[in-house]
Amino acid sequence: MTDVSARPDDPLITPATDSATRRTLAVAAGAAFIAFLDLSVVNIAFPTIALSFPETATATLTWIVSGYAIAFAALLTPAGRLADVLGRKRLFAVALTGFAVTSLLCGLAPNAQWLIAGRILQGMTAAFMVPAALGLLLAVTPRAKIGTAIGAWSAAGGFAAVVGPALGGALVEGFGWRAVFLINVPIALALIVPGLRLPDAGNGGRDTALPDALGTVAIVLGLGALVAAVTEGQSWGWTAPGTLTLLLGGVALTLFALVRSAGRSNPAVPVALWRDRRFALANAGAFLFGATMFAWLLAGPLFLHTIWGYSVLESAGALTIGAVAAMVTSLVTGRITSAPGQRWAGVFGALMYTAALIWMSTDAFGPEPALWSAWIPAGILGGGGIGFVITVLGTAAASSVPPQQFAAGIGLNVTVRQVGGALGVAILAAILAATADDALRGFHILFAVCAGIGVAVTLLLALPAHSRSTD
Repeated sequence: MTDVSARPDDPLITPATDSATRRTLAVAAGAAFIAFLDLSVVNIAFPTIALSFPETATATLTWIVSGYAIAFAALLTPAGRLADVLGRKRLFAVALTGFAVTSLLCGLAPNAQWLIAGRILQGMTAAFMVPAALGLLLAVTPRAKIGTAIGAWSAAGGFAAVVGPALGGALVEGFGWRAVFLINVPIALALIVPGLRLPDAGNGGRDTALPDALGTVAIVLGLGALVAAVTEGQSWGWTAPGTLTLLLGGVALTLFALVRSAGRSNPAVPVALWRDRRFALANAGAFLFGATMFAWLLAGPLFLHTIWGYSVLESAGALTIGAVAAMVTSLVTGRITSAPGQRWAGVFGALMYTAALIWMSTDAFGPEPALWSAWIPAGILGGGGIGFVITVLGTAAASSVPPQQFAAGIGLNVTVRQVGGALGVAILAAILAATADDALRGFHILFAVCAGIGVAVTLLLALPAHSRSTD
């Protein structure tokens, strides 16, 4: 479904040496790691954080987790557009500095309200940082090597998502929950100086008009409301006034932003990109795979702790298997440059992932621990599949947009995946809540549902992606 060699190297791409490309990749991967790490690392620290603020209701404290995810998902699309307009390197440096400052604010938070506000601001800075960093990388990467770049970048983000709970547990046990946030500060600061020295594509051929203000506000509020509704719907109740208001309001605002963007020269959402069949299929796949992947990644540590009674460190060791497999297959997939090769690598990866989930829905994953006979081979199968699929979908999205819209296109693609992920987490919460009296059965049902979505992703990836050129 992707063709990384469909067009020759574009003159808008800044010529760069191999050394400059490697430096850009290192910085972009580092930014992806800390941004996606903070989507998951706080989950494991949440119980300890709650003990520090006993006067605050648990429902309120959940915004420490969801506030970051909502702000991150809501702002990714306009952030990508702004990066293309204002300059990716400039916006990346500002966002990276902001991420360090907001992480420090979270780590020093004197009360829950301060921490929640800091997490929302942290999610906002991460949203600006990710598409700007990846836009910088793609701007110095020849078209034929985009798959390799996406593979390495995806490996960093995927590794962060999987090791987040384990790393969070180690930090909490060794230094307390504040270390979960403070660890970001030296990492972000270490990336700022090399980030300022990266080559940029300049403004040649790039639209310099700022995105439509009204449409931008509408898409941010609309996506934020939708993610908030599916995130909090389980605890609030799906028919509760607050949930319904967010759902209906989010749909209305998002549709308004899309319709408004379709008729403007400076759209808040680059809807014209969806006319490219490759881009449309890549985003549909990202939404579906985001839903099943996020649910599976969260279900893994829950299963290990709830069913097999693993400690945080034992779970960390078990989860590392899938993370390493994902990194390896991401890098391998990135080296595949032909369109048929990428397409069938994605199909193969989706089949691997689906097979792992089907296996996990059976009695092979029962009440007794089966680390070597079940968990490790399933982790290799599922994690390896994730590496294939994420890289193929990311390469399809990147290779189907013109260079002057790299950041906007990637921002939109990651947004779609995050919204799908929020839906997947909501599905997980609903299934586990409905089967609270039989946790093992609940996990088996969840894994079967995730496998069903995996089948849909497999079929989508198998579709041919004949498309007009976006040049």
